[in-house]
Amino acid sequence: MATLFSDRVPYSAIIDRPALRLPGNARIAVWVIVNIEHWSADGAMPRVVIPPPMHQPLLPDLPNWAWHEYGMRVGFWRIFEALRSRAITPTLALNGLVCRSYPRVAEAARDAGWEFIGHGYKQTPMHRLEDQRIAIRQTIADITQLTGRRPRGWESPGMTETEQTLDFLSAEGIEYVADWVLDDQPVTIKAEPNPVVALPYTVETNDVVMFTIQNHAAEEFAHRCRAQFDRLYAEGAQSARIMAISVHPYLSGVPHRIGWLENVLDYIRGFSHIQWWTGSEILDWYRKSTG
Repeated sequence: MATLFSDRVPYSAIIDRPALRLPGNARIAVWVIVNIEHWSADGAMPRVVIPPPMHQPLLPDLPNWAWHEYGMRVGFWRIFEALRSRAITPTLALNGLVCRSYPRVAEAARDAGWEFIGHGYKQTPMHRLEDQRIAIRQTIADITQLTGRRPRGWESPGMTETEQTLDFLSAEGIEYVADWVLDDQPVTIKAEPNPVVALPYTVETNDVVMFTIQNHAAEEFAHRCRAQFDRLYAEGAQSARIMAISVHPYLSGVPHRIGWLENVLDYIRGFSHIQWWTGSEILDWYRKSTG
């Protein structure tokens, strides 16, 4: 049954809640999300780096497809090494089709122990799917076949959901989502047949927003992430906070930006009382903490 978004999440002021405590007296849990998508030059690009000549849409769209393809061929491996060398295990949000179209990338993440969550089957808004349930099931099936584990989490393409999406995800066993960017702590959302937890995701420390929408210089990523971390770390002394950092290979993996991502990771690693967690680790802690 369709449900209004506001009906799923009763209002809760963060200052009125019991304090949440992380293990080891940590103040903040940081989770890094690497987004991997399947784009096709034969269709409209989800995002563009260069407009078509005379602003008339052209298909196939070679320049913008190649922009994304660079991320899969080169950029991903820069991000992979930045995380590997710092012993940070991220969450991989990937289109289900990536398991087949880019097996080298998906297998490397699997072998490195990354957590996999669904990111749609293709990079298409949930509103434009003929049957969301089929896309959800196919995504779960492809990830399960590759990794041997069913994904517990989901991030819709563009964080899009219809009134029914959450119930479809719940019915397929999804336990948490990253679409509801409305809090600095996990939030339980009403869904059928089982509630789903919204983990704090981000539109602020997200390279898509900063670079393709707001058109910031590369160093803004480090400035904003450090400022975000500093405030959440301070607030976490009273009650735990969650910080998400969201990156895409064709954006943060390019030569003039990768150093700023490394700068952020090294800055945060300079603090004590930090947990570097995947989405599932945050979910398990939250459920245990809230009983």
